[in-house]
Amino acid sequence: MKRFRVLIGLLIVIVFAGFVVAGLEKGDESLTKLMDGNKRFVSGNLAQKDLGDAKRKELAKGQKPFAIVLTCSDSRVAPELLFDQGLGDVFVVRVAGNVVDPIALGSIEYAAEHLNSPLLVILGHSKCGAVAATLEAKGKPEGNIGAIVSKIMPAAMAAKKKGGSHDEILETAIKENVKNVYKDVMKSKIINHLVHEGKLKVVAGEYSLATGEVETIELPKAVSTKKAH
Repeated sequence: MKRFRVLIGLLIVIVFAGFVVAGLEKGDESLTKLMDGNKRFVSGNLAQKDLGDAKRKELAKGQKPFAIVLTCSDSRVAPELLFDQGLGDVFVVRVAGNVVDPIALGSIEYAAEHLNSPLLVILGHSKCGAVAATLEAKGKPEGNIGAIVSKIMPAAMAAKKKGGSHDEILETAIKENVKNVYKDVMKSKIINHLVHEGKLKVVAGEYSLATGEVETIELPKAVSTKKAH
């Protein structure tokens, strides 16, 4: 009987591991699709897009985006273009400074949990105006812009502390902000659980306005589900 229970336990572990591996593979495949698309964008050799009536009618029945992209509202940073994707391919959440609040986080949770998107990309970009404005902020910003500034401020302070030239400080702040956003995203119980279960892969990158390339940013270790709130 004891041996039987052990075998059952091993079987459960193996099955669970299989689901995790399958989930991670989907995330890896989605990331490859995005990065291949970015290479096409940089080279100018763009893929032909299906924007016809039949495609629109098909998408009207439902969506299955293979990736979620959280990025800045900057007009020069359009995920569908810089990753060379078509209608229905990417679920996009955009806000100045690519920060998250409950509404943005809820949008990400929806795509990950209900649309089963296996990949989330947190994408910052070079010369980010929101980050630059935060570095130069003096006093309390007018209107609701203050909410954005307060989110980015920890990254700005860390960059100033590290020091360097004006451009180096800005670049450091951009990367630190992306890492802080990742930490905020991982505070979501839903996202944390999906990552832990191997159903969602989270990566980060920075888009260069000058070259068009997306380069990855190394993220800190995932926050434990027990620490999420």
